[in-house]
Amino acid sequence: MAALGWLTSRRRSATARSVLAGEASAEAARKSTQDVVGEEPVFPVHGDAHAAAFFDLDNTVMQGAALFHFGRGLYKRKFFETRDLAKFAWQQAWFRLAGVEDPEHMQEARDSALSIVKGHRVAELQSIGEEIYDEYMAERIWPGTRALAQAHLDAGQRVWLVTAAPVEIAQVISRRLGLTGALGTVAESVDGVYTGKLVGEPLHGPAKAEAVRALATAEGLDLTRCAAYSDSHNDIPMLSLVGHPYAINPDSKLRKHARQLEWRLRDYRTGRKAAKVGIPAAAGVGAVAGGTAAAIALHKRRR
Repeated sequence: MAALGWLTSRRRSATARSVLAGEASAEAARKSTQDVVGEEPVFPVHGDAHAAAFFDLDNTVMQGAALFHFGRGLYKRKFFETRDLAKFAWQQAWFRLAGVEDPEHMQEARDSALSIVKGHRVAELQSIGEEIYDEYMAERIWPGTRALAQAHLDAGQRVWLVTAAPVEIAQVISRRLGLTGALGTVAESVDGVYTGKLVGEPLHGPAKAEAVRALATAEGLDLTRCAAYSDSHNDIPMLSLVGHPYAINPDSKLRKHARQLEWRLRDYRTGRKAAKVGIPAAAGVGAVAGGTAAAIALHKRRR
């Protein structure tokens, strides 16, 4: 009898241990599931209607400066003379080599570009922009950045270009890449003819952040769920505005800043020295600041 009692007790103990093991396993499985649910989802988040992506253009989406390629196309079409091209090239070189945005040189560059289009019809420049994209720009789109933009589109999110390039160029590139829209320079026109003046101020540095903020408000976006991409330290205000900043083909100052803040970096160039392959967007015609840029882009999109 004593032996039988011992055996029974042992079986009960084994059963109890089995139950305990089973409960512990179930609890671990449940906790594991909760942990997975609580993890940050894959980015970009599919179907997040309150998220969007904002891409700088020059040297981020496209190798080089859009305005420079546009200028090549206009020169080919006799919009200006050789001496104008030389002056334009020198101004671009200043921005590229000096690495700073001297207000006087910026103003000269904008005035030169605006004088080129003065008196021409808006429809004419829009049509030429399509041709110039095929001639000089299409082959200079960075495949890696294009894939990032497409990932946002595939997730059902909106994607905008935010650039100091003329809005006519930005809209052509945006449309060709299948993006949502673009914020860029708006040159004044009267009765469909360019006057040689800007509407607003250049979309550069902090002004880009203001334009993105204004657009986000108008579109009902949550900036903490949005992403921004740029190659330039001048766009740190825009990158700092969103929850997911990316440094793409970054210049040295942005690379250092991004590493300090543990931002994600992507470099699609074949070598580090390629950092100066593009001309800073500050050399562009300029763009509309803040809410004006956002309002014009939204108006054009919704017509």
